[in-house]
Amino acid sequence: MAKRNNNLSSISDVLKDFVETNKLEKGLDKVNVRDAWAALMGNGVNNYTTAIELKNETLYVKLSSSVLREELSYGKEKIMRMLNEELGKEIIKKIVLQ
Repeated sequence: MAKRNNNLSSISDVLKDFVETNKLEKGLDKVNVRDAWAALMGNGVNNYTTAIELKNETLYVKLSSSVLREELSYGKEKIMRMLNEELGKEIIKKIVLQ
């Protein structure tokens, strides 16, 4: 029978330990980036977003509108800064609009 640890820990500490132990942080970052994109860009951009993928600190965003892709390309730095701020850490170093 497993021993019970009598040290009291908050749920957030236990979850952080679990994520670190099982190396789940990259997967959670991918999900969090999608959520942050949806929250920051709003319905107008989300309607034309077909896929969002995070690979090696690069965010790949597929858009179905070439006009929107061109408009967003002018503000890549600002978008990257806003997303990293929303996520609370610097995950994204580059954005590629497709």
